[in-house]
Amino acid sequence: MNILVFGLGALGTVYAASLKAAGHKVYAITKERYLKDLGSGKVRVSGIWDSREAVLDGIFTDTGPLLEKEIDLVILTVKSFDTAHAVRQIKDLVKGDTLVLISQNGYGNYETASLVLGREHVLLARVIFGARIIEVGYSEVTVIADDVKIGQPDEMVEEKRIVEIADAIRRAGIPASYARDVYGLLWDKILYNCALNPLGAIIGCSYGTLADHEGSRHIMDRLIDEIFEVTGVHGIILRWESPQAYKDHFYGKLIPPTREHYPSMYYDINAGKRVEIDALNGAIVRLAQEKGIQVPVNETITDLIRTKEAESLRRSSPVS
Repeated sequence: MNILVFGLGALGTVYAASLKAAGHKVYAITKERYLKDLGSGKVRVSGIWDSREAVLDGIFTDTGPLLEKEIDLVILTVKSFDTAHAVRQIKDLVKGDTLVLISQNGYGNYETASLVLGREHVLLARVIFGARIIEVGYSEVTVIADDVKIGQPDEMVEEKRIVEIADAIRRAGIPASYARDVYGLLWDKILYNCALNPLGAIIGCSYGTLADHEGSRHIMDRLIDEIFEVTGVHGIILRWESPQAYKDHFYGKLIPPTREHYPSMYYDINAGKRVEIDALNGAIVRLAQEKGIQVPVNETITDLIRTKEAESLRRSSPVS
């Protein structure tokens, strides 16, 4: 396949290096400030999977050089606050049988891409492995809780094609499989991230530490309860009968294999980067406001992260 990975952060680097090493033609889009460090085109991955490295077929800052190429698959891995901009950039590449795989955190990315590109071109991935950037072009996979699950929430793409893409990613060394209920699985991930990511970033601790302490468990329980209330009034179908059923799975099955993991939001704030709170707890707040529901714990967590983010960005900005 001819593949474009849009965004060479931790996740995008894993996709790009793995798929290129597996024999696909792989291009990437990155930000201007990273281009110099990626001049050789080399990307590499280490960590809990086999190490792999590859030289990509082209790394660019926009899609202009790719307009004459037939792109089979675009994998979108940018942060959620860059989704709208990225989707506008790739619009002219998406034609015929081109598919775009939304491989991001949070709520709203699939909806934004579908509105611009058409649902018949957009696939959704639930990603639940963790990776971190060691340096530009070099990513370390730190943890995995399940396969990358890939599907089309509105059944607008033939199942056979989705399975073929999942198989290609799996053969490249990234555990992946088809999932008809991918939207429900995405909401599982949203629940997981909303409970752990911002609180871990605020306190500065691992997932296991959050689960070990009564106070942080109480906060996570309240966050989960509020999300169930909001999704219920919006008619969003979760895969759990009750908040307690999800909590039993969350504490019993999800946290143990990832208990040493620190949230990506923690690393982003420490690095002076923007964070994805508006696609996580911030999205819950917006959905609640649409229905006149109060979600005080999600709102408080959102406000705290926005303050922490603002201070981090201020400290990292060069003094003029």
